[in-house]
Amino acid sequence: GDYVDRGKYGTEVISVLLGLKVLHPDKMYVLRGNHESESICRIYGFFDEVKRRFSVKLFKEFTDVFNCLPIAALIEEIALCMHGGLSPELRNLNQINQIRRPLVVPDAGLACDILWSDPEENSCGWMQSQRGVSYTFGEDVVRRACENLKIDVVLRAHQVVDNGYAFFAERRLVTIFSASNYC
Repeated sequence: GDYVDRGKYGTEVISVLLGLKVLHPDKMYVLRGNHESESICRIYGFFDEVKRRFSVKLFKEFTDVFNCLPIAALIEEIALCMHGGLSPELRNLNQINQIRRPLVVPDAGLACDILWSDPEENSCGWMQSQRGVSYTFGEDVVRRACENLKIDVVLRAHQVVDNGYAFFAERRLVTIFSASNYC
């Protein structure tokens, strides 16, 4: 996720990714990030980029596509992939499958948390996020979620990390950030 709002080539990035998805539908997976939402990318630059270079109509087309993107994926029944993180509402994987698309991301709840929540070092349980949206969660939450969901690892993005990746909760959660030269 967060293919847009990460530099001046957001249009090219999302276009290439969607093109690859069309060419290789069974080999390419494009998960939605919190910036693939009209309310967010309107503020953080993508709207201005598309409007300046193309048209407001094209921006609307992109946001219609964003609303149809999946918010999570399961790899080989062991790795749960998502942009943000876990949710206190997530009890089983079927709940994710039941989220209807197209989806305008709500301000709270399971879909919001999957796109917005973050792990928090040296903490336990759930806490309100300083982002003003969703939660942060401790290592205990990750261990319990992996056990309850019968998965080995959570793979997520959403935060800048040194060297492009960081482990959390004894490697039960991995944060991956691949936007080079972001900071």
